Amino acid sequence: MEMSRSGNAFALIKRVEKSVWFQGFIISIIIIAALTVGAKTYSLPSGVELAINYLDTFITAFFLVEVSLRFFACEDKWRFFKDPWNIFDTIIVVGSLIPMSETDMVLVARLLRVFRVLRLVSIIPDLRFLINALIKAIPKMGYIALLMFIIFYIFAAVGSIFFEDINETLWGDIAISMLTLFRVATFEDWTDVMYETMAVYPLSWIFYVVFIFLTAFVFLNMMVGVVLDVMTRETAEKEHDAQENNHQALVTQISELQQQVARLADKIDAQHKEKD
Repeated sequence: MEMSRSGNAFALIKRVEKSVWFQGFIISIIIIAALTVGAKTYSLPSGVELAINYLDTFITAFFLVEVSLRFFACEDKWRFFKDPWNIFDTIIVVGSLIPMSETDMVLVARLLRVFRVLRLVSIIPDLRFLINALIKAIPKMGYIALLMFIIFYIFAAVGSIFFEDINETLWGDIAISMLTLFRVATFEDWTDVMYETMAVYPLSWIFYVVFIFLTAFVFLNMMVGVVLDVMTRETAEKEHDAQENNHQALVTQISELQQQVARLADKIDAQHKEKD
């Protein structure tokens, strides 16, 4: 009897945790938590600030209950902690329990309350898919970033050699030259830099055009291409897994149907034998 009750309670918790309305309510609470963090950056009346503090306490308690529900709804408890998103949520929620008093941990507590907004990523599957694809694309993007650094370094060295006498503030050494080139790559008043050097070297526009073509167009598109390639492969794998799960479920249903037909056939044969 107790086993039946515990099984029913577990099924109820799992059904509530997976329900659409509960997920929507969690998203609403996360958005409200983000608004309370933003509201605390303003000078508010004491009554409003007190209400926000009470609301923050409620949100912290709710998140603790929500994570506990997800933990108890998971059949394999070790599997719960194998998911990085579950670990992230647990750290954020447990860290939010740090009291917001004037202690050495007050800065950590405030930061963790700010990071509660990131829980939207762990709650919404599509956002998790995007972040996972971005993380898997980082190794390939690293090689592109290394190639970009080489290009930046070469152009910075050339710029420092030719343009140092024109403007030492922008081209004084290779480090400041790379910072200037970053400004050029982001199109932040880069024409002012170009026209200044063109007054001495009329053909220096070639330097900027080639650099911008490489960094802003070629490498940026390569970055986007890598992310899209990873997302395409992730989508294909996700669809393949879904098809495999559907196939397995169909095979299971067919097997169960065959067993039922076999039992029915045995029952019919037994009835015929009794009549004979």
